[in-house]
Amino acid sequence: RNGAMTSVVLGASTFEPFLRGLPAASVIGRVANRISKASFTLDGIDYKLAANNGPNSIHGGNKGFASQNWTGRALPVTQSEASVELTYVSKDGEEGYPGTCTVKVTYTLTEKNELRLVYEATTDKATIINLTNHAYFNLNGEGNVHDYLLSINSDKSTVADALLIPTGEIIPVKGTALDFTKPTPIGANINAFKPAINGYDHNFILRGGGKRLALAARVSDPKSGRIMEVSTTQPGLQIYTGNHLNPAHKAVCFETQHYPDSIHQPSFPSIVLRPGKPYKETTVFAFSAK
Repeated sequence: RNGAMTSVVLGASTFEPFLRGLPAASVIGRVANRISKASFTLDGIDYKLAANNGPNSIHGGNKGFASQNWTGRALPVTQSEASVELTYVSKDGEEGYPGTCTVKVTYTLTEKNELRLVYEATTDKATIINLTNHAYFNLNGEGNVHDYLLSINSDKSTVADALLIPTGEIIPVKGTALDFTKPTPIGANINAFKPAINGYDHNFILRGGGKRLALAARVSDPKSGRIMEVSTTQPGLQIYTGNHLNPAHKAVCFETQHYPDSIHQPSFPSIVLRPGKPYKETTVFAFSAK
């Protein structure tokens, strides 16, 4: 609010840490979040994945999209926007997933202080896909996120077991530690969960079901006055407070995506991608100060 500038995304000042696997602001795929028992069946065929999260698979396996080098190119600059396009070809069988999958993510900065991410993918064989971005946000540039006021456009959440695998049950958030239906400090109920979680790592079902670009969440930092609004076409939003990386909750992630372990829950929105039916999802991070 006082005109001071800072980086609001945790990262590094040089490229070398990213080559070592620094997860900051990574594109997550082929399937973000968890897949129970590190396996799935599609069209009668069983597929085995890397068990890199206990008995389960998470964020694409041992070397998911976050650890790959993508091909980048700058797109023509317009009067109101500037974009860069990143492309990666995930080969058939990579990390156990079927089909050669061509993925493109376009980052666009707009004159409205927005960062727009458009995810696109095609495949030559039936596969599963769930893309997101894992940026760690700290609107003040330092300190914890406990005083940030968060509201989420969600009335329901998916219930998960001790390993954070959904049971299939969906519950209302009203009156629980997941209730962000009105602006609430992130730290107000952050210790309400088992020590194994140590903060928020929960999937929220967004109102509207992800059929159009709509507001998913709004977070504001009372100290700096910075505000971020997250809009998406995705049906779910995983809120993660960096629990295993930093128990002091120095950042918060807004992972717009399909629900965890959707391939094992027929009632969840499908993450199956088939030839001739391209995948496309959009997420917008809009920034302001007050």
